[in-house]
Amino acid sequence: MADQGGKHLVNGVDVIPLVDAELNRRFPGRELTRAHAPEDLRRAWAALEATWSATVAQALSLPESALAESVDDEWSFSQTLRHLVFATDIWLGRAILGSDDFHPLGLEPVDDVVADDEGVSFDDILTARSDRQARVRDYLEDVTEEQLDELRDNPHGSGTRKPVRSCLHTILEEEWEHHRYAVRDLAILMA
Repeated sequence: MADQGGKHLVNGVDVIPLVDAELNRRFPGRELTRAHAPEDLRRAWAALEATWSATVAQALSLPESALAESVDDEWSFSQTLRHLVFATDIWLGRAILGSDDFHPLGLEPVDDVVADDEGVSFDDILTARSDRQARVRDYLEDVTEEQLDELRDNPHGSGTRKPVRSCLHTILEEEWEHHRYAVRDLAILMA
């Protein structure tokens, strides 16, 4: 195996497109992660919301303590949802809308800090998550092609600028990647 300029070669074959095709097959709607047009971005978000809704419904069959349980030293289901609150706050809130209104339950990915879910109810996490999902849906409802092309400062302060569309792509990528991990870990917790 070799990584050559964005390609991951196995026996001379770039396997990245093969992996992407398989993940798109397993997670319908994921193929819209790089949607370009406003209507396609709305479809992408609707697919994500429907997917997460089904996954959360499945998770609710477990005791709340299981939702706070880590699998293989990864984030728990609760922590994953909290991180997605943060991801929305930084990429929609800060980058696109210019707001620093961060929800206190949002979980920033900091390597040396373990998030403490003690005293945080899963219902409170779901409320924060639902609010942030609605913010993305509301933004996409009326977004125009021109707005998608506008440049915004990178919210991590790197001094670079990105089109709004790219910021939305980051949100979609965060959502799909964390959904994949959440589904994997739920399967273990439910076994």
